[in-house]
Amino acid sequence: MNKITISTKIDLPAELVWDYWTQPRHITKWAFASDDWECPKAENDLQVGGIFKTTMAAKDGSASFEIVGTYSVIEPQSLIVYKMTDGREVITEFESLSNGVKLTQIFDPESENSLELQRAGWQSILDNFKKYAEGN
Repeated sequence: MNKITISTKIDLPAELVWDYWTQPRHITKWAFASDDWECPKAENDLQVGGIFKTTMAAKDGSASFEIVGTYSVIEPQSLIVYKMTDGREVITEFESLSNGVKLTQIFDPESENSLELQRAGWQSILDNFKKYAEGN
């Protein structure tokens, strides 16, 4: 199956974008796709071989799930590569621009949901990240 690519531009310096993306105190503020969901818990051991765990939960308590992955590449303010527990790979690129950062994610799709649904869901989380980062 083809990989899915999403991206956004954040009007902030690379150091801030990296911090907002990688620090659990920030991850819990943006790592969900819509306002009726939240991220009550995030752990992040940002090193090669390190593990991250992020919990996404419906605010009404009807559903929750944990996303877990292991890092294989960490290049500060440039590149993060990890594999999720189901074996799918995610590449996150941070491209410094003269007036901000272009953030791109390239990921292996899963087989349960349509490609468009997956693209839209991941893009919503990326858009939420942009909104949070630029609002702080």
